[in-house]
Amino acid sequence: MQDAAEIAEGIREGRRNALARMISWAENADPRFPAALASIYPRVGGSWRIGVTGPPGAGKSTLTNALAVELRRREKTVGILAIDPTSPFSGGALLGDRIRMEDRTSDPGVFIRSMASRGSHGGLARAAVDACDAMDAFGFDAVVVETVGVGQAEYDVVGAADTVVVVLCPGAGDGIQAMKAGILEVADVLVVNKADVDGADRLMLDLSEAVHTRSIRREGREAEWEVPVIAATATKGEGVEKLLEHVEAHRRFLEGGDLSEMRRRKRVQQVRRVVDERLDEELWGPRGYAERADSGLRKSATPYDVAEEILAAILGNGMETQ
Repeated sequence: MQDAAEIAEGIREGRRNALARMISWAENADPRFPAALASIYPRVGGSWRIGVTGPPGAGKSTLTNALAVELRRREKTVGILAIDPTSPFSGGALLGDRIRMEDRTSDPGVFIRSMASRGSHGGLARAAVDACDAMDAFGFDAVVVETVGVGQAEYDVVGAADTVVVVLCPGAGDGIQAMKAGILEVADVLVVNKADVDGADRLMLDLSEAVHTRSIRREGREAEWEVPVIAATATKGEGVEKLLEHVEAHRRFLEGGDLSEMRRRKRVQQVRRVVDERLDEELWGPRGYAERADSGLRKSATPYDVAEEILAAILGNGMETQ
């Protein structure tokens, strides 16, 4: 059995089997992962993280594949984390994205990993940020995170990306849904994919007006990034070069401000995520309060009464062995 030191050394030496193992540790909450990450954490921060998100059917996988092609054309190495739907049978990723990107797997400058969403409401697997850290430490120039595509709840991607690309397509009501869901609020770059389909021009106009309205509301604040709206047809590779130019412009914009502070704020969210998970395990695991909740409800107490009793025990005495 490999230990954390061996995996960390493998990452430093550029061994892909070590990277794959470390991502598996992250995905499975293996207790060896934190130690391995601590050993290579000084290497984290060199990659630019690009989140690709949007509703199902918008062409995110095709666009991610096209982005990888363009990045490789520019001699950049690329790590891709594709969040796939979870298999109802095995609990693992269905690997649809990896199949669609099959022509990239033979490229030594590209590493692709599929990860099961495991029911994550935000479209990102629990371990996505950890996997990005592992790829970052490995030394990829760019790390692209593609979400599963759950529509209105795709906000978690912001916690894993420096630049968020929101992909929409005409003919599916995406423009209206994006505005309702607030997806525009997380977008750094908006892409209308399948731009050769009827309705693309209208969607471009609607999104441009929505972005303009949002900019007016923010007028008077310090300089902010103006979200571009780009037309693309990923299946033909059209618009991808322009998209990457805007991603690089966004990077320069952030680097001209306080990039380190922005990343630190996102790390705070990661700390909260880790604490929430650990607390959930402690509260409702074998040593936790599940039996007390069941016992209280059997006595006909309301859920609120039971919750108050448990909170009083936690806040007053800390975690107790039940």
